[in-house]
Amino acid sequence: MSPTRTPVKQLSGNGKLVYGCDYNPEQWDRAVWEEDVRLMNQAGVNLVAVNIFGWAELESSPGTYTFERLDEILDLLHASGIGVNLGTGTSSTPAWLTALYPEILPRSASGTVAWPGGRQAWCPSSPRYREHALRLVSETVRRYGAHPAVRLWHVSNELGCHNALCYCDVSATSFRGWLKARYSTLDALNKAWGTTFWSQRYSAWEQILPPRTTISTNNPTQVLDFHRFSSDELLGYYQAEAAVLRQHSSVPVTTNFMVAAHIRNQDYWSWAPHMDVIANDHYLDHRLADPATELAFAADATRGLSQGQPWLLMEHSTSAVNWQPRNIAKGPGEMLRNSLAHVARGADGLCFFQWRASVQGSEKFHSAMLPHAGTDSRIWREVLELGGILETLAEVAGTTVRADAALVFSWEAWWAYDQESHPSSDVGYLDQVHATYRALRESGITVDVVAPGADLSDYKLAIVPGLYLVRDSESAVLTEFVRTGGTAVVTYFSGIVDENEKVLTGGYPGAFRNLLGIRSEEFYPLPPGQALALDNGSTATLWTEAMRLEGAEARLSFTAGHLAGTPAVTRNTYGAGAAWYVGTALDPAALRTVMTDAAAEAGVRALIAPEGLEVVVRSGTDNSYVFLINHSEEEHKYPAHGRELIVGEDVSNAVAIPAGAVRVVRTANPVPQTAGFTTGQKDVESD
Repeated sequence: MSPTRTPVKQLSGNGKLVYGCDYNPEQWDRAVWEEDVRLMNQAGVNLVAVNIFGWAELESSPGTYTFERLDEILDLLHASGIGVNLGTGTSSTPAWLTALYPEILPRSASGTVAWPGGRQAWCPSSPRYREHALRLVSETVRRYGAHPAVRLWHVSNELGCHNALCYCDVSATSFRGWLKARYSTLDALNKAWGTTFWSQRYSAWEQILPPRTTISTNNPTQVLDFHRFSSDELLGYYQAEAAVLRQHSSVPVTTNFMVAAHIRNQDYWSWAPHMDVIANDHYLDHRLADPATELAFAADATRGLSQGQPWLLMEHSTSAVNWQPRNIAKGPGEMLRNSLAHVARGADGLCFFQWRASVQGSEKFHSAMLPHAGTDSRIWREVLELGGILETLAEVAGTTVRADAALVFSWEAWWAYDQESHPSSDVGYLDQVHATYRALRESGITVDVVAPGADLSDYKLAIVPGLYLVRDSESAVLTEFVRTGGTAVVTYFSGIVDENEKVLTGGYPGAFRNLLGIRSEEFYPLPPGQALALDNGSTATLWTEAMRLEGAEARLSFTAGHLAGTPAVTRNTYGAGAAWYVGTALDPAALRTVMTDAAAEAGVRALIAPEGLEVVVRSGTDNSYVFLINHSEEEHKYPAHGRELIVGEDVSNAVAIPAGAVRVVRTANPVPQTAGFTTGQKDVESD
């Protein structure tokens, strides 16, 4: 476990919100550095990440270190009052290292070598890589451990982004060691993996390999355990670097997580306790139908990893990225809305990749704070605007988001849920998570994202989407939560298997059957494009099941097909609480209705707002801060009383939020329940 977590606002140097960036001075002539630092000061930048990819600069050949340029940039930043988030430089190998030791290079499941020339060309299990990397870390921290500019140590970079799963022989040996520690005996492993199937039984540890490409499908428990091992292996590497840093420096240590829709290789619930600061990288993903909802979910999940305390957005973009099929630039005001959405949901710092847009390399078309167009550009003007706004919001630093509802999320269940040979490849774990989260967000319900088995006693409502894999201890927590008065909503394909991917027999949804008061005998996934009518006039897609009531009541039922009359959504009274089950993929409006009905029953407060207006509250000891983010193309008004901080004016009845704008109102605690809102010229009353 880490020492007491460092407050993010401490990293700014003045107790305010962090405003920062990645800076790669090695890409630029020395003459550019002075201008960069001058412009950083103009923008209000107070924390700069350097030496992220610095290995080849610092160690040009084995054991030959050259620190003079890094000395100069740290001294220049410090003299200008800018703090440093100092990278250890180990995220990508120098060419000499893999040329001398090609066994460091990772291999895919089919045995293909990932050659150098990109980044992260190293196997997480390689002792040779670790030897050289830790030597560099030791040299770096000995030199800079007490440097006054250094406010944060940045281990590697986006660990596991490209090399999380390595299937080489070195990884195979490490995997076997991890399995021995987990199972102790081969008999226990064989039982857990169900190796009586397909004559897979192992009689010696040396027979076990990573789940490499096979002629058929892999053993699902072997695949699951390999994901667990790989996450632990990279965490162990992080801890090795952190131990060297902490031996020679008292500066806090972290690495940047990737809580995002396209990254699933690390179980960050197990990583988070080892971080002095929780930091996340997030980029708007235009491959998704609703990128803004995914951003909000990622921010809430990062806050969950930080146990409700403020966290740091280590990277995001001013505009387009370079790695999506279509790299869409952000429109006017979109960067501001994206950035402040993270602050609204608990970030005490905003940093960008990167400071100055590169002119060479794979990321030359990735946006930056200082774009190719220079300072005479919309992006630069918005960078200055955001810096000024963060200055006016300084008092928000250290406040927290408080929620009555919790959403249970599991990287482990994600690994298991999306494997092969399941009832439908059209049904994905993250799709379920995002659908339920979107319904809650659009209903004005703020949620905390929590791990399976987390304490739910501070919440009134628990949402459990697609928790396919669940341990007895984790299902017991949810059951006790409901028994003592809580309300739960569980969605389809939950509670199906235990931690070893073994089906919980007796009828679905296994672990939650008694809690939910239902029993399903068989799944009936639907083909793409097919929809079934429900008795409230809505439709269902993707998934149905042969469900019968065993104590629960039907809230929605199918009216068509061979399951006509079969329950689709149920509610069961259990102890002093209630448990709802959503046994199909509801259309968005119907899912919102289920969520709002369950939330109302639980007594969960909703911050009701017109469509397109996002409302989130951060609270401190005396005051709360109502963030109002207008994603729509029309002005909205929202009931408020207090001081609006961005424009700087008192409000006594309602605050106007222009189209595409953000407003933040400081108000005395407690924040009153919204009684109504105004949308354009139309007054709307809410319950």
